[in-house]
Amino acid sequence: MTKVIDIKDVSWKRQGKTILSDVSWKVAKGEHWAVLGLNGAGKTTILNMINGYIWPTTGKVSVLDQPFGKTDIRELRKSIGWVSSSLQERIKGTGYAEDVVVSGKYASIGLYEDPTETDFQKAAQIMEQVGCSYLTGRTYQTCSQGERQKILIARGLMAEPELLILDEPTNGLDFISREDLMSAINQLAMQKDAPTIVFVTHHIEEILPVFSHTLLLRNGTVFDHGESKAVLTSERLSNFFVTPVNVEWRRDRPWMTLKG
Repeated sequence: MTKVIDIKDVSWKRQGKTILSDVSWKVAKGEHWAVLGLNGAGKTTILNMINGYIWPTTGKVSVLDQPFGKTDIRELRKSIGWVSSSLQERIKGTGYAEDVVVSGKYASIGLYEDPTETDFQKAAQIMEQVGCSYLTGRTYQTCSQGERQKILIARGLMAEPELLILDEPTNGLDFISREDLMSAINQLAMQKDAPTIVFVTHHIEEILPVFSHTLLLRNGTVFDHGESKAVLTSERLSNFFVTPVNVEWRRDRPWMTLKG
């Protein structure tokens, strides 16, 4: 497999309104991408399309070398881990952390199957890997927002996906919790057997060194894409946000401020 995501000349219209227009984007195996855009830029629409929940009005989509229209989308989804705020809202608060993680094997909300001891051993290893093993035996509702996100990331890894999509995972976190979660994501991405990660955000300081490439979305179109250090410059982001900004790289992370 050479291309994890291959979107060609895609548009998507809903009720006569164009949401995506002429979008092309390729993600190669071994690359980790950040997707940056303001609210309404089309980020969630593209994620829904990658997961096969919506179909392009025009253009072609292929995910994990599976061309849409020639593949079983339900089977494809088993190879995609997706962590989003909408998923967090659907998790039963009284479920134990390890049960939530194990449920990822079955792509179910809640644990209705009969998991094996091996499943729980695997869940324990993943929770250790993500830095939330100490939550074993805790109910989901007693965990902080950051802890819940770690549980959901562990859940997303349970089925050994080839593609892991993290949709604004730091939403609602304070600064300390956000940096703690980002550290866990960074460590995950650096592992040899890590899935390809697509990290969606609207904060450029969250684009960690492991995210070597960045896609900029604005008003449903691709504004720019490529290697992060080439894309995330003061000039390009000033044009992107239509506001003069200054970008400074510190410890291989971009930090943006408004120009005075």
